[in-house]
Amino acid sequence: MSKAIYHAADDMTYSIPFIDREEEQERVLDDGRKIPYLYIHGGFENTGVKFSFAFPRKEEFKGRFFQYLSPFPGPDEEIASFDKSGENDKVAFTLLEGAYFVESNMGSTAMFGGQADSTIVWKSSAAVAEYSRIKAMEYYGCDRPYGYVYGGSGGGYKTMACIENTDAWDGAAPYVIGSPASLPNTITMHVQGQRVLRNAFGKIIANLDAGGSKNMYDGLNEDESQMLQELTRMGFPPQAWFVEAFGMVDPGSLPVLTPGVKMMDPTYFTEFWEKEGYLGAKEGSSAQKDRLVFDGIVKNIYTPDKTEEKENVGLNGVDDAWKKMLADGNGYLIELEEVPAGEDLYLEGVNITFTTGDAVGAGALLLGGIEGNYLTLGLAYGLDNVAGVLSKVKPGDAIHLDNSDYIAVQSYYQHQTPPDLSFHAWDQFRKEDGTPAITQRPNWIGPGFTGTGTVQDGNIQGKVIMVQSLMDESTCPWCADWYRSKVRECGKENDYRLYYMERCMHGDVHEVESHMNTNYLGALRQALLDLSDWAERGIEPIATTNYRYEDGQIIVPDTAEERGGVQPVAVLAANGAECTTVKAGETVTFTVTAFMPKDAGSITEIKLEPIAEKKFPNPDAFSQTFSFETTVENGLNGAVGTFETSYDAPGVYYASVRVKGNRYGDATHPFTQIKNIARAKIIVE
Repeated sequence: MSKAIYHAADDMTYSIPFIDREEEQERVLDDGRKIPYLYIHGGFENTGVKFSFAFPRKEEFKGRFFQYLSPFPGPDEEIASFDKSGENDKVAFTLLEGAYFVESNMGSTAMFGGQADSTIVWKSSAAVAEYSRIKAMEYYGCDRPYGYVYGGSGGGYKTMACIENTDAWDGAAPYVIGSPASLPNTITMHVQGQRVLRNAFGKIIANLDAGGSKNMYDGLNEDESQMLQELTRMGFPPQAWFVEAFGMVDPGSLPVLTPGVKMMDPTYFTEFWEKEGYLGAKEGSSAQKDRLVFDGIVKNIYTPDKTEEKENVGLNGVDDAWKKMLADGNGYLIELEEVPAGEDLYLEGVNITFTTGDAVGAGALLLGGIEGNYLTLGLAYGLDNVAGVLSKVKPGDAIHLDNSDYIAVQSYYQHQTPPDLSFHAWDQFRKEDGTPAITQRPNWIGPGFTGTGTVQDGNIQGKVIMVQSLMDESTCPWCADWYRSKVRECGKENDYRLYYMERCMHGDVHEVESHMNTNYLGALRQALLDLSDWAERGIEPIATTNYRYEDGQIIVPDTAEERGGVQPVAVLAANGAECTTVKAGETVTFTVTAFMPKDAGSITEIKLEPIAEKKFPNPDAFSQTFSFETTVENGLNGAVGTFETSYDAPGVYYASVRVKGNRYGDATHPFTQIKNIARAKIIVE
């Protein structure tokens, strides 16, 4: 039975548009070029929907628009992309390519959405798309413009809902997507790994890195090995643990997802610690060892000399949109008479509440850390401000510290085995007949977290190009393969492409780069241009990346010729090998060999960092320009170059190289450079 497709033009809910601002503005590129455009801001009366359009000059317009969907709606989301610059500037990219830009708040009048009907996010987005066409046809005197919708992570769910359930767009580019089983499971398991593996990250990455043993379990104890295996089978990319190995532990969106889990399944947080079948009730388990429950007495509250109010406008990327829901500790300190003591205390996710005094019931703060007898504060969910709580606290008040809920929620994925057997990551928790092998919760809650009121079915109503990261720490790479299977079931795989991106993580901003990873922005922007060629001119895009699914992981071939897709593939050798041993002061010759896949373009830049810092993020990581000669091998465009240096002091060094490629070999285009990373190890005696 065919499903009903939403026609926004027929919905009287969005029949009364208004424009409250219309003016000439300009974007400035990094090279100083200025791009003038017409800015239009407005909304639909009686709806709460607001939108912004950016129209290029009439002589530049090519008959299309790109519409961005943020991971989370918000009252001012329609202006969130307009403060971006450089490689992150969605608006400038759109204008430079002769398209107009569209963004809306998706009908939300509160942070984090808040609509009673979640379908509003894609219905209102479709209405905005259709109204933008009306304004464009008035302004340009053109026929119906083509339209393409795109978004990542939470915005990927919304993008899939748009292209599956409406006829407002000709194509879509969802990126770093999740599946109906992803939330909250992907986030909870990541944080569980951060806890159990917190003393093993350096070993894991050293094993996997250039010159390593390639056996990621080398040097791990039994608990660590078991957890690493479990999470790898769930789909977490082992290389992505480098972030934690470099000293950055981030819970992602767990602080804003946990309240949703508690609302849907409140008894879990008690049963986890009390009932057989849960890690918290298992004697001697890592959960029991790391649980912290502490009662103390406040000695004093210290207020910083100056606190800064942080604006939420601009937080619309896949890694930061959820932060709109958090209140910052802003430098406040709580001094206690005594603090928790012990070796290797687990201090993540510790809620701070007050059990006597005026602050009882005022809300939970989040522990940032313990310095001497002082508690620092982190980002707390569900508070208007931290100062309001602390203003009620006095010396002598009783304080309670507790990470029980934070540890409990980490194991939730184990008790959420999907009824749909196509989610193979959970096979490790199933019996041979497919039924769950461990205790399960009464309800499977994953689909309720998509924020769209729908579950993706693959029945796409236009062309789709999907970009997925192989080093994604927040969304398992296999989710895109699962979605591809849904598209295939609907008989529409000819209208779908999937490009897997090596050395790319979840974030959709330039700032997430380092010597270990790069970003997928160039591939995403090229995907939007390829959608345009596909829908408007019938030009077939490059074939889907060649890959295989194996025990939770997406595996791609080593060479550009076999892998295909759109990303360059590079190899860095030091004295001809992945790992070399030299004397201090001895010359090391680096050789880079890089190729673009068939029809994907040419190499445009190679940069080297001979001493790759263990730092993340590090967006300006590469300092040395690597001269190269272009080559052609088996019909593939490539590049080969050499670079010589030496190391004065003994030690173990890693070198990293970043390679860029462009579809047309244009090294000057600021938005469509597609990147990759390669590494080598140097042991200096």
